[in-house]
Amino acid sequence: MNGTVRQAREDDYEAVAAFTADTWDDREQRDYIPDVFRDWVAGDGPDQRTVVVDVDGDAVGLCQALMLTDHEAWVQGMRVDPGYRRAGLGLRMVDALFEWARDRGATVARNMVFSWNDAGLGQSIAAGFEPVTSFRWAEPTPREGTPGETVDADPAAAWDYWTDSDARTALRGLTLDAGHSWALSELTRGGLRELADDQRVFTVRRDGTCGMACRVRTAAGADEQVAEYGVAAWDDAEAADALVTAIRDDAAAIGADAVRILLPETPRHVGQAAFVRADTDDSPSFVTAADLTGRE
Repeated sequence: MNGTVRQAREDDYEAVAAFTADTWDDREQRDYIPDVFRDWVAGDGPDQRTVVVDVDGDAVGLCQALMLTDHEAWVQGMRVDPGYRRAGLGLRMVDALFEWARDRGATVARNMVFSWNDAGLGQSIAAGFEPVTSFRWAEPTPREGTPGETVDADPAAAWDYWTDSDARTALRGLTLDAGHSWALSELTRGGLRELADDQRVFTVRRDGTCGMACRVRTAAGADEQVAEYGVAAWDDAEAADALVTAIRDDAAAIGADAVRILLPETPRHVGQAAFVRADTDDSPSFVTAADLTGRE
């Protein structure tokens, strides 16, 4: 099929909004693309590129790439008009964005797919991504409380705990990116120290460190302020309770209306989060990755 991959323009909005109107027509969830498309186009620059596939003057596909760090790219919003699927258009957009990311030094590109989105996962695999990890959101209600364990803010102890934790192994070192909602990047010692200065880091103590978490931002939702925590990891249910209580209290103190915490998708973490009533969502999300080294 003839089609040209080009940078998205604001006048593509109507076409993009039309083919994303029923992206998940079998679910009550509405696609976010029409709400963000104009902002995506306006924000394109050295570290962000939004592309469409143009067929006879109409946009029939969409995808965006971001440079999260000097070597990590994030690919999101891959959509193709239902009338043009199975023609390789998604692969062509992703290939163009892989080239763009490699030119900027990226060695890996990742994306996220909801576990219930079989078509999206298949499209990601076809485009060259492979599943690497999964996570689940916990969404406890903000409220004041006192943790049962000692919780402080020591980024050095939090880093030491993170590096040896089963959570880091399960998540392949990834946590919620501090610069972009719904994107994951590698947590570094320096990044954790910056979060301690700019946001908040948590460490749970009991004969040593037995848990850690970090707040990455407070974001504006549709009708609420959401405090987002890049990861939470702990040794046992008691440490989980202390950490979740501290996060609830922190969110209440900064005036957040809601909380979102990224958890490793392991039976222990999900089960203990449920035990301490952290309100985990119904299904995990998958993270996939493509190695950009050696590609031509």
